[in-house]
Amino acid sequence: MIDQIIDYNRSFVAREGYAPYVTDKYPAKKLAVQTCMDTRLTELLPAALGLKNGDAKIIKNAGGLILSPFDSAMRSLIVAIYELGVEEVMVVAHSQCGACHMSFSHFRHAMKERGIKDETLEVISKCGMDLNLWLEGFHDTETSVRNTVRTIQAHPLVPKDITVRGFIIDSVTGELSEVA
Repeated sequence: MIDQIIDYNRSFVAREGYAPYVTDKYPAKKLAVQTCMDTRLTELLPAALGLKNGDAKIIKNAGGLILSPFDSAMRSLIVAIYELGVEEVMVVAHSQCGACHMSFSHFRHAMKERGIKDETLEVISKCGMDLNLWLEGFHDTETSVRNTVRTIQAHPLVPKDITVRGFIIDSVTGELSEVA
């Protein structure tokens, strides 16, 4: 698959397919969106929000979560605020998310089937990483959105003038519902 993508890329560049997407690094709408990496949202989310290339910084990860004040998603938001001029943040989870009810016990079984040894998991644990927390999903989407919004708002490096609001998007229709 990667070789096919590389071949396509060569053709894309040769025919200047990039031209409609040329923009600078600053989000025109001064917006960042923290969301899930779900493939259903790849085109649906920007379309449903009316975003075009260059309008917003879109940060994606499994579940659209910020697990701790110092994870990579939070780091990206801090950079977006201070370096790229972001003034508003939307946290957008979605219906039927695979991270809902995700658990390390499930992953552990799959990891072992793929050759990861118990010793490896033990070493990771001894290094201070709690895989039960790190690979835990969530059980209620609204609560998850509220927690992520609160984590961003309470972060000591996020200025108080940054607007942070949470939403759930329907994975089929794109309808947004605000989480109060």
